[in-house]
Amino acid sequence: MTGPRVVLAEDDVLLREGLASLLDRSGYEVVGQAGDGTQLLALAREAEPDLVVADIRMPPTHTTEGLDAARVIRQERPDTGILVLSAYVEVQHAMELLAGGGGIGYLLKSRIADVEEFLDALQRIARGGSVVDPALVRELVTARRREDPLAALSERERQVLDLMAEGRSNAGIARRLWVTEGTVEKHISSILTKLNLHEADDDHRRVLAVITFLKAR
Repeated sequence: MTGPRVVLAEDDVLLREGLASLLDRSGYEVVGQAGDGTQLLALAREAEPDLVVADIRMPPTHTTEGLDAARVIRQERPDTGILVLSAYVEVQHAMELLAGGGGIGYLLKSRIADVEEFLDALQRIARGGSVVDPALVRELVTARRREDPLAALSERERQVLDLMAEGRSNAGIARRLWVTEGTVEKHISSILTKLNLHEADDDHRRVLAVITFLKAR
């Protein structure tokens, strides 16, 4: 009994042949190899593989040919597992692909060097799971922190800002949190500093802090 049928798409012939050999030895049946997005689409339609392993960037422009082909394959054959490979983290491309549901994966090419990890990723995709490269996860977490203006606030400062958003005075916040008004004032000063809300004649910093909080929720 043969294993899952795979189509490989990679313009680096040595890497493609190496992957084909690895998959053959690991119980997969490589039913086609492509060097560009057009060939990949033709092979996918002809061979009807269980899995497609494709580089994101392929000829002629080396931009998103592999990703574009993967999208079309996903539309035409939703049950086909797809693993895209990239030389470096491309967050937007990865998120567009992963939004397509299960049976999809995104790995950096450097991950192929860990044969067991690579084969495990393929198996999970073949079973309908999703695989996300750890480097992408780190990038997404970092990006979220960069985009979240409240990320720098401590838990207590978030509580104070939450109560500010409810319209409570310093005295009211102090009563709710069982602290002194002086402590609340220090928290608010820290919040304004961390949110880069500096003193200005025409701005009410407390209101601006609340607006920032509400936008970030």
